Amino acid sequence: MEIRKATIADAEGVARVQVDSWHSTYKHIVPDDYLRRMTYESRQQKWTDIIAEQPVYIAVTNEGKIIGFSNGGPERSGKYPGFTGELYAIYILEEHQKNGLGKRLLEPIIHELKQQHLYSMLVLVLGDNASRFFYENMGAEKLDTVETEVAGKKLNEVVYGWKDIRKIR
Repeated sequence: MEIRKATIADAEGVARVQVDSWHSTYKHIVPDDYLRRMTYESRQQKWTDIIAEQPVYIAVTNEGKIIGFSNGGPERSGKYPGFTGELYAIYILEEHQKNGLGKRLLEPIIHELKQQHLYSMLVLVLGDNASRFFYENMGAEKLDTVETEVAGKKLNEVVYGWKDIRKIR
């Protein structure tokens, strides 16, 4: 298993992980119609663009299959004073979850943020997503709950934060 920075050539694999993870994680949370419309092709173009602009890290098996990814950067909303960095996404294929891979994918994002002198971090997670407890286990504090809408369905997002990412173990 290798964790490395993604290249444009990895966009297809990242898209597959995102789509497959959404289907397994958000089934019964996000409207089925939205999940059906999520395609590898549409996500591949999006990830091609993101990889060109932002740090994205991937978990790759010895056989070369991408099984997880993470990305992050400066905090985007400006609504949480004192929080300067943000974990934008972390997704792992269901069959590879709960074995420490989440922490391994979080580490390079923390490193990137520290290089930018960003020492605090937020992440927004759908409240009904059981994976949100990963962030609590990693020491994040619940800061807020905000309402978002996905395909016409109102959902709650939990805002978690770490005041000092240098203390994450």
